[in-house]
Amino acid sequence: MQKRKYYLLLLLSLNLCLPGLAQKKDKKDKKKEETTTPAKPAAAAASKGPKPYKEVITNKAKSDSGLFVVHKVEDSYFYEIPDSLFNREMLLVTRIAKTADNIGYGGEEINTSVVRWELKDKKVLLRVVSYRNVASEELPIYQAVKNSNFEPIVASFDVKAVKTDSTNTVIEVNDLFITDVKMLGLEQRRRTQYKVTALDSKRTFLDTIRSYPLNVEARNILTYNASEPPSTSETGSISLEMNHSLILLPKKPMMPRIKDTRVGYFSIRQNDYGLDEQKADKREYIVRWRLEPKDKAAFERGELVEPVKPIVYYIDPATPEKWRPYIKQGVEDWQAAFEKAGFKNAIICKYPPTPEEDPEFSPEDIRYSVVRYFASDIQNAYGPNVHDPRSGEILDSDIGWYHNVMNLIRNWFFVQTAAINPDARSPKFKDEVMGRLIRFVSSHEVGHTLGLPHNMGSSAAYPVDSLRSASFTTANNVSPSIMDYARFNYVAQPEDAGVSLMPNVGTYDKYAIAWGYRPILSATKPEDEKETLDSWIMAHSGDPVYRYGRQTANPVDPRSQTEDLGDDAMKSSAYGIENLKRIVPNLMTWTTAKGKDYADLEELYGQVLGQWNRYMGHVASNVGGIYETYKTFDEEGAVYTHVEKEKQERAVDFITQQAFKTPTWMIDTDLLSRFEGVGMIERIRGAQERVLNNLLDPGRMARLIENQTLNGPKAYTMLDLMGDLRTGIWTELKGGQVADTYRRNLQRAYLERMEFLMTKEPATVPAGARAFVNYVPVRVGQSDIRAVVRGELMQLQTEIKKAIPTTKDTLMKYHLQDALVRVEKILDPKE
Repeated sequence: MQKRKYYLLLLLSLNLCLPGLAQKKDKKDKKKEETTTPAKPAAAAASKGPKPYKEVITNKAKSDSGLFVVHKVEDSYFYEIPDSLFNREMLLVTRIAKTADNIGYGGEEINTSVVRWELKDKKVLLRVVSYRNVASEELPIYQAVKNSNFEPIVASFDVKAVKTDSTNTVIEVNDLFITDVKMLGLEQRRRTQYKVTALDSKRTFLDTIRSYPLNVEARNILTYNASEPPSTSETGSISLEMNHSLILLPKKPMMPRIKDTRVGYFSIRQNDYGLDEQKADKREYIVRWRLEPKDKAAFERGELVEPVKPIVYYIDPATPEKWRPYIKQGVEDWQAAFEKAGFKNAIICKYPPTPEEDPEFSPEDIRYSVVRYFASDIQNAYGPNVHDPRSGEILDSDIGWYHNVMNLIRNWFFVQTAAINPDARSPKFKDEVMGRLIRFVSSHEVGHTLGLPHNMGSSAAYPVDSLRSASFTTANNVSPSIMDYARFNYVAQPEDAGVSLMPNVGTYDKYAIAWGYRPILSATKPEDEKETLDSWIMAHSGDPVYRYGRQTANPVDPRSQTEDLGDDAMKSSAYGIENLKRIVPNLMTWTTAKGKDYADLEELYGQVLGQWNRYMGHVASNVGGIYETYKTFDEEGAVYTHVEKEKQERAVDFITQQAFKTPTWMIDTDLLSRFEGVGMIERIRGAQERVLNNLLDPGRMARLIENQTLNGPKAYTMLDLMGDLRTGIWTELKGGQVADTYRRNLQRAYLERMEFLMTKEPATVPAGARAFVNYVPVRVGQSDIRAVVRGELMQLQTEIKKAIPTTKDTLMKYHLQDALVRVEKILDPKE
């Protein structure tokens, strides 16, 4: 205790002496100390308030005028925001600009938000504005809705300076792009998937910021530490180049048009509390460009008129010159559709201006919609749009065109038409042939940028045999819509001279554009248009040419599928397979090129098998299929009806004959020996297993159960399916035949699938995917599925036991003995 007091007194005395010691310092040393004292941190200086403008934006600044004046001073970027733009709503769009393997693609949209800049004391706030819940400002409920949509603050900035002659406010924005702001970076799904731990600030930096009259474009490099990156795993990290577009929204939003499920359009959704309903009603508006007639009087008289502002696309200067006319034509093919909406010269495509013509031209300037050309081996093209979430107005669209999309369309055109089309019988097409294919893809992608989604129900409008008619296909194309994945006419046979082989902007497309874009000048609010819009739909009620069929990952409606043609999948697929059988023997001849290896032969042979697999999928969708035909109370009949029993029976028989009987036409040993030493058996096994598992999908089986419950003897039942499969796959049991290698593999695949159905529950689909996937939760263990599977296995067990004593072939006997043991283990796992 005494020692502790002593130490306290000693410390106190030392503290009292310190000032005296400091006074003994030499004045020269004191002066030196003052001059070498570190400057105060920037944050401390900032707390004192804004500095004079010229101290922040020095003569070293590189400035770029536009929506904001963007200044770069050494490594710092500053936004100079005019007072007039505070509280104006803007769209902040974040996209991947450049990416590593298996992390999306360049141009992929990551996040879109409405934001506004707010000046609050000596701070500038960036806030997110929600349009999920809305009400008219004129209604009393508007304030309640506003109070329920408090705007989150994304970032806060100190005011660095104020320009006195204009009252513009200057902020430094580096931190917005070099810190982990979630809405500007990798989305949570991928963070979880790749086990991202943190943003690495040492490998993250702001690259460029450019300002244009209506937008500001910022690019940054983000590097994340990740324990399971999808590529270059040895780095333990992910690096991406991101592009952030800040776009000024119109002061007055366009009057929106109410969506109708009977016509396909991308849409925005809002909870509108201002409607005269006894609930918060959901309201959807279509996404479209703002087209207004220049001469309203002439428009009212029924004359074609020019729009006040046409839709204009530019070709990217990076596009090879020989392909430019075809891309341009693909854009302008939509002119005929806009004429149905009452406009002429509504959509135009221009070649890029030279630097002399327009030194300021940039594809990133939102005033220019550009078909962007990427030197990439990605086999794709895409047609996005940037739209106002308040009204659905499209503001800009840059179509992404990857160089290697040409390989994709070459493969499609070859495998679907080479049997009847000499122009497709080569690994490299003539320029005019490839150009026509490019025009087709261009038209399709432009359709997306106009607001049209895929219409997978369109191609089912035509009778299959009509697709073999030259006069019909010349007048009507291969499909009523280029927005379907109809591709090319695989139905046409060699004797069908003059038949058309590819889609174009069709009847449905013209109808959809007219429905979405034709002005109704008398309307002052969206509800005023409803009666007229309904009448346009009802004028074509019941006509399959005008039907819209939504895209789903696992199609339930066999009329709404990708890559299919015609109103009968069994018939069209049979024609398609006949053409594949013609292609395979000629593959060597049609892919020969002096001095080249067999890479093209292997790739195109793979395309043949892939096309065959599509045909099996088209047919399988009829089993347990349900037609979906959107209707309102004005139309008679059900929206959902089950596929006819006879059609489902034909589908299962088709698959039994074309897939489960070994497709020997695929097995060309002379051809296969050119590019693989082993693998054909596994190739056939995998193809057959995919078809079988698709048929024995728990969701499909549940629909068969429901069909039987609702429709009784009119239904094709799960018992029918299981019986047809057992007899079709195990034919050898009753005939005393010997199953070959391929059939034995198929029979084992059947047993493995039955075991899966007896022991597993199907994985659930994430909630976000349910709008895209036809998803109904199936509890296999509580449904009839497991009982029927058990009954089928017991029946098979009996048949195998009978067959074993009569089997003379040793390998076949071993196979059946093994199969019997497998069945018994499935039925009684303890054994």
